[in-house]
Amino acid sequence: MDLILASTSSSRRAMLQAAGVAFRAVAPGVDERSHDDADPARLAARLAHAKAAAVAAHEPSAWVLGSDQVGWLDGERLDKPDDPDDHLRRLQRMRGRPHTLHTAWTLLGPNGVRIDGATTVTLWMRPDLSDAELSAYVASGEGARCAGGYALEGRGSPLFERYDGDWFSVLGLPLLDVLGALRGHGWVPGAPP
Repeated sequence: MDLILASTSSSRRAMLQAAGVAFRAVAPGVDERSHDDADPARLAARLAHAKAAAVAAHEPSAWVLGSDQVGWLDGERLDKPDDPDDHLRRLQRMRGRPHTLHTAWTLLGPNGVRIDGATTVTLWMRPDLSDAELSAYVASGEGARCAGGYALEGRGSPLFERYDGDWFSVLGLPLLDVLGALRGHGWVPGAPP
């Protein structure tokens, strides 16, 4: 199976590699901020499809996987931080409060095959975090390229007290759902591409 990941995300690449999936990664060239929707789940789905479609237009015989994640707090989208000051303000707003991550994926295959999926995870940031702790995290640079401004799988983990939902979705790709869809179309773990 010729699989292309329509993403520049190192986290998504690492998940697929760890699962033994052979794939190529191609930057989709989709401007995420040019898309908007009042419904975060619908926005994530639109972005995931746009990424897959952008790459599939140039690779019609391949299977193309697009994924996107939209953070949401109080009716507002939590994009990747613009700069360190914006990053700190975002983390301060999330302190002690729940927010959601909406993660969607689209798999486009030859002959017009399209499979979509989505998950929602709720996360609670610790209420007792000091501004100094949040500033130190921002200074680490780790969450600067992440929706919401943190990487829960790294130095961002001490910022949180719990999450409710799928761990892989927190990382940016509902891996078990994607693997199930790939298996349903002939992918076998460990098989050559």
